[in-house]
Amino acid sequence: MPVQLKKYSMPVQDATLRARNFDEVAKGYSIEIAIKEAQRCLNCKNNPCVDGCPVNVRIPEFISKIVDKDFDGAYSVISQSSSLPAVCGRVCPQETQCESKCTLGVKFEPVAIGRLERFVADFHNSKCEENQVKTQTNGHRVAVVGSGPSGLACAGDLAKKGYKVTVFEALHTAGGVLVYGIPEFRLPKKIVEKEVNELKKYGVEIITNVVIGKTVTVDELFEEGYEAVFVGSGAGLPRFMGIRGESLKGVYSANEFLTRANLMNAYDGKSHTPIMRAKKVAVVGGGNVAMDAARTALRLGSERVYIIYRRSMEELPARKEEVEHAQEEGIKFEILRNPVEVLGFNNEKNNRDPRNGFVSGLKVIKCELGEPDERGRRSPVPVPDSEYVIDVDCVIMAIGTSPNPLIKNTTAGLAVNRHGGIIVEESTGKTTKEGVFAGGDAVTGAATVILAMGAGKTAAKAIDEYLSKKEV
Repeated sequence: MPVQLKKYSMPVQDATLRARNFDEVAKGYSIEIAIKEAQRCLNCKNNPCVDGCPVNVRIPEFISKIVDKDFDGAYSVISQSSSLPAVCGRVCPQETQCESKCTLGVKFEPVAIGRLERFVADFHNSKCEENQVKTQTNGHRVAVVGSGPSGLACAGDLAKKGYKVTVFEALHTAGGVLVYGIPEFRLPKKIVEKEVNELKKYGVEIITNVVIGKTVTVDELFEEGYEAVFVGSGAGLPRFMGIRGESLKGVYSANEFLTRANLMNAYDGKSHTPIMRAKKVAVVGGGNVAMDAARTALRLGSERVYIIYRRSMEELPARKEEVEHAQEEGIKFEILRNPVEVLGFNNEKNNRDPRNGFVSGLKVIKCELGEPDERGRRSPVPVPDSEYVIDVDCVIMAIGTSPNPLIKNTTAGLAVNRHGGIIVEESTGKTTKEGVFAGGDAVTGAATVILAMGAGKTAAKAIDEYLSKKEV
C-alpha cells in the first residue's frame, strides 16, 4: 500500500465558534485515524526521530504498538521516557524536534508524532485507575522546588527509583507554567491534573503555597532532612521594554495577564483578581506566549486584537500551528513594527497624561530587516519618520521572562549568570552548591516544556548517582 504523503488532519473547532470559548481547539485523533497515521511510519533502523526528542522517547516502537492496536503497550513505551505524555503531545514543538528528523519528512510531510503521543496518552487517561503504585523505598529524601515540567519530570524519575520526593509549589495549584501560562483551549487543566495525579501514584508528595526563599529557604530544607534539592522554579519574572507609558493602567505583562485568566478565573466578574475587559488589545511579541495572550484576549471579549512583532512573518518564533490558529480566529498581525511609546489619558481630566491614567493607544515605528545578528537573525532597523498610533486600550508585553532572583538571593553559594539563570554542569544539572541541582527555565530562561523535562530527567539521574554513594 502506498504511503500517505501528508499527515492525517487533526479535527478542530470551527474558528468562529472557538474564538469566543475556552474549549480545547484541537479535538484529537480517533482510533481509526491514529492507526492510519501510525502506518505512515517507515520504522527506520537508525531512528533519527528519537535523537530529535530531548527525552529520547522510543518513537518508532510506540508507533508500532499503535499499528498493532496495543495502545496500553504504546503508553508503556512512552512513559519509560516521558512523565507528561498528554502534555507533550499538545504543546511541544515537534516540528522543530522529533518530526524535523523524520525520514519521511525529507520528501513528504513527517509522521504526526505529537498527535500520536497525545492519542496514546488520552486513551490511557480515559480508562486508567487512580491506584497507588508500590515502589521499594530506599530511605533517601529529595526536595523539588517547583511543580512545572522540569520539577515533575525530576520528581517522577526519582520516585520510581524509591526516593521519598516532596515537591514545593509557590502557587495554590500544581503544574507551574502548565497551569498558569498555557490557556485552557490549548492545554485543559484536567489534563495537567491527571498527569500530576499519575506521579502521586508513585508516592510523590506535592505541597502548595510554599515560596522557597520566603516560606522556607533551600538551606533550611537540608536542615529538615532532605539530602538533595532540585531547583525547577521556572522563569516567571517578566520583562518590559522600558518605553514611556508602560506604567499606565491597562499595560500587562503576558505572565500576569495569562495567570489571572488561566489560574484565577479573571474572566469571571466575581473574581477577586478581575482583569480589564479591553475592546482593542495590542500584544507585543511573536512567540507562543504572545499567541496565547492574544487568543485569550479575544476569548475574553476583545473586539480587535493585534500582534505587534518587529521582524517578518517568516521569523515569528511561535509554532506554525499556533500562528495559523490565531490568523483563522481573526487576530491581526502588525509585522515589522516596534513600539516606541504607550499613550494614555486621565479619566478625570480627560486629557493625555503619559505618567498615569489609562491606555489610549500604542505608538509604533515601522522597521525593515538589516544585517543578521550573532544568531543569524536579521536585525530590525527603524524606518525614519514612519511612526503612527494604533488605537488600543490595553497593551500586553510578551517579550520574554527571566528567573526570579529570590532563590539565588537566599541561598549561599549558588552562582548565577548575568541573566539570572542558575549556573549548572550541563551533563548533570549540578550547581555550585553541594547537594543542589537545577534545570529548566530557572537555568536557561524561558524555553520549551520538553527541554525542561529533559533537564529534570538529567538531574534526577545525577541525584540518584550522588545519593547512592551516601548511607541512609
